[in-house]
Amino acid sequence: MKGVLSISFFLCCLLLLLDSSLSLPLCLDSRAPFTLNSTLKFCPYNGSTCCNLTQDAQIKKQFQGMNISDPSCASVMKSVLCASCDPFSAELYTVQSSPRSVPVLCNSTIPTNSSQSKTEVEDFCSQVWDTCQTVSTTNSPFAPSLQGQTGGAPTDKNTTKLTELWQSKTDFCNAFGGTSDNSSVCFEGIPIALNKTETPIIPPHGLCLEKIGNGSYLNMVAHPDGTNRAFFSNQMGKVWLATLLDEGSGRTLELDESSPFVDLTDQVYFDTMFGMMGMAFHPNFAKNGRFFASFNCDKSKWSGCSGRCSCNSDVDCDPSKLATDQGAQPCQYQTVIAEYTANGTTYQPSSAESASPTEVRRIFTMGLPFASHHGGQILFRPDDGYLYFMMGDGGSTGDPYNFAQNKKSLLGKIMRLNIDNIPSAAEISKLGLWGNYSTPKDNPYSEDKDLQPEIWALGLRNPWRCSFDAERSSYFLCADVGQDLYEEVDLITKGGNYGWRAYEGPYLFNPTQSPGGNTSLKSINPIFPIVGYNHSDVNKNEGSASITGGYVYRSTTDPCTYGRYLYGDLYAGAIWAATEDPTNSGNFSTNKIPFSCAQDSPIKCDSTPGSSLPALGYIFSFGEDNMKDIYILASTGVYRIVPPSRCNYTCSLEKETTTAGHAPSPTSPSHASSRWCNFYGYLFLQFSSFLLLLFGLM
Repeated sequence: MKGVLSISFFLCCLLLLLDSSLSLPLCLDSRAPFTLNSTLKFCPYNGSTCCNLTQDAQIKKQFQGMNISDPSCASVMKSVLCASCDPFSAELYTVQSSPRSVPVLCNSTIPTNSSQSKTEVEDFCSQVWDTCQTVSTTNSPFAPSLQGQTGGAPTDKNTTKLTELWQSKTDFCNAFGGTSDNSSVCFEGIPIALNKTETPIIPPHGLCLEKIGNGSYLNMVAHPDGTNRAFFSNQMGKVWLATLLDEGSGRTLELDESSPFVDLTDQVYFDTMFGMMGMAFHPNFAKNGRFFASFNCDKSKWSGCSGRCSCNSDVDCDPSKLATDQGAQPCQYQTVIAEYTANGTTYQPSSAESASPTEVRRIFTMGLPFASHHGGQILFRPDDGYLYFMMGDGGSTGDPYNFAQNKKSLLGKIMRLNIDNIPSAAEISKLGLWGNYSTPKDNPYSEDKDLQPEIWALGLRNPWRCSFDAERSSYFLCADVGQDLYEEVDLITKGGNYGWRAYEGPYLFNPTQSPGGNTSLKSINPIFPIVGYNHSDVNKNEGSASITGGYVYRSTTDPCTYGRYLYGDLYAGAIWAATEDPTNSGNFSTNKIPFSCAQDSPIKCDSTPGSSLPALGYIFSFGEDNMKDIYILASTGVYRIVPPSRCNYTCSLEKETTTAGHAPSPTSPSHASSRWCNFYGYLFLQFSSFLLLLFGLM
């Protein structure tokens, strides 16, 4: 890099990095909205809502206690209090990460780029002021002390008027008002509704791929230091550190198969359904060198494979009554998360080119009841630093023991673990934990005491590849493998129940055997898939193999794919692009996308006999690098998505990119610069840390 990068540019980049949270239907407790079987009696929210009947009654009691005599003011205040039931209440009640006691009130006409339902709305903040300014209210929610504001005169009276709390309408609306745009919503006195896109959404004409490697890998993780390096691992348990050359350079993946970063094959049990299923690098890996592997082991072959059986009395399961599965005894196979460290210097672990295969500590070990459906992916969420662990239902046809719906079982769940705060051995034993970790205090068990504290979401069959949207970490998307009929993609939220085995995707599921009992449909509020496909959609003769989840595409390389969620089928005969409409609504449509290989691919792609598709073999996983380019990890090699013009696909936005030097975004005008900001921001933070260290301030 030549020249000096200005501080102002770095600050711009940091602002772009920080301004990445867009609205998603979420409740104040970070759970997904739900649909009630009955109608709320006080608040006007029917259908999707964040309030149950008890909360609705509490709001009514609060309203009655305000003793508002003026009918017009009472109507306005009721709508304000009931906004906590809105499906977008998490967004309405949070500004710059600070919680509020009232929603953000629309204080101007909604701009034309707003995602909300109307092109113009009444200035609702002014309406609240004009209607209620001289009306006495007991325990007003607009008291300055509740907002951390100092704009009004202090008062000791429980019954006040707005004019006694705030000096003017301007002060009031400065404190409580806001506008709606593509990244936020405001409250206009009625439930939030989003616009439908006026012009039809045109899916990409096709994905263009280049083949950059011949190896077959199951996992890819971008190096946490922000460089053009990435880690690749195979199912047998080897991890390599590779260099990714620029798209269009004509060069292949720089990876030495003979020199792995770490070799864990002595610990990993490898077979068709077993092996090293995931890896994750600590967010602070560049400084602490900590990384984690998720794999399966066989306790008959390795003494370190020793965990409690997931079939136990706590979940009403007796392992002695389970039959052998593929010749294996119940819980002979275990799922493991182990921690390792890089062989870097004390001050620069990011420079390490190898790691020790000796465990630093065992994070998690659990015996598997059957020989399939054990997920195994692990991810760190960018904005909370916790480790997310995807676990299948344990196997066998139809989840016979109903583990996925059993709140005491960790099978069929997504877990959220704190691996930075590790309790003592005595505490671990007392709490009944499965290893060296603690559970975040805001996990769903804090509201649902029936849930095991590790659980973040439940009701999954076999989640196979999940990811966080690089621009919106609240968008946590997981592909979940179906039984015989439907493959699904779920938008995962705190405490969400995704239906299995009461449902397979949107369809009711009727199990053939139920030694573990059934779950009443009335006892759950399932969250249905955002997109998916029937098995027959892939191949009417063979059907689908299983879904492979991908990423929301955030690279500028293919601007016509930007903002769409890409996923595929294991059989590699289909790749889909799911588009959200309207933006930030959680509502998706999906299209099967043609794909082909560039003629100038660094490694020539083979063709599938009788088809125009390149011969990918099987799509095991997708990967994402630090520049947000997307990769396909297939049985025949590593493929990268490149500009559509290299495969003669038309994309008008690509022409604009060539002309203007950046890619216009259909949803975010800043994404082109944010791509570079991710890298430069990293350099700035590293340089700042160095200066602080140099001057003895750290």
